[in-house]
Amino acid sequence: MNEPRRFWSSRAVPAGLVALLILLIAGAFLYDVVAVRAHRAGLSWRRDLARQLAERPLDDPWVLTGAGVAAALGLWLLLLAVTPGLRAQLPMRPTDPDVRAGLHRDAAATVLRDRALEVAGVRSVRVRVKRARADVHAVSHFRELDDVRADLTGVLDDAVKGLGLARPPSLSLRVRRPGRKGR
Repeated sequence: MNEPRRFWSSRAVPAGLVALLILLIAGAFLYDVVAVRAHRAGLSWRRDLARQLAERPLDDPWVLTGAGVAAALGLWLLLLAVTPGLRAQLPMRPTDPDVRAGLHRDAAATVLRDRALEVAGVRSVRVRVKRARADVHAVSHFRELDDVRADLTGVLDDAVKGLGLARPPSLSLRVRRPGRKGR
């Protein structure tokens, strides 16, 4: 069976706005070209734009600013086109071929944090779930650190398996004592 792929956002709003903008600009230029071919005078804004572009040198600040804005917009649109937008969704193992499921990273972190807090001796836990790794920082206050680390490793390994993710993240666990008061 194929491994589930990451979720992609639809990006309908940026794509729709860009398509509408291009449609309006192309329509205006098409109207002007048809008018010129019909032996009418071109629109004044197009004649002014053509004259301005012909007279301005390439190192003019307005030309450079316009080119920079156009290049930045183009790079932003390319970046949106080639990257998945729903990076916070972790794909889950498929149980039914017709259903795709995902788990939000914050929800996975909450589950792992709650399971870690059930271990005796754990005072507080901070969890950050990434695509390939779950970073867990625990503070233990009355048991030996090695015992707490061993218990946490067992509990968190079971919790990661229980999340049902297609690619379970590896566990990175750090256990320490609380800092001195006032620090």
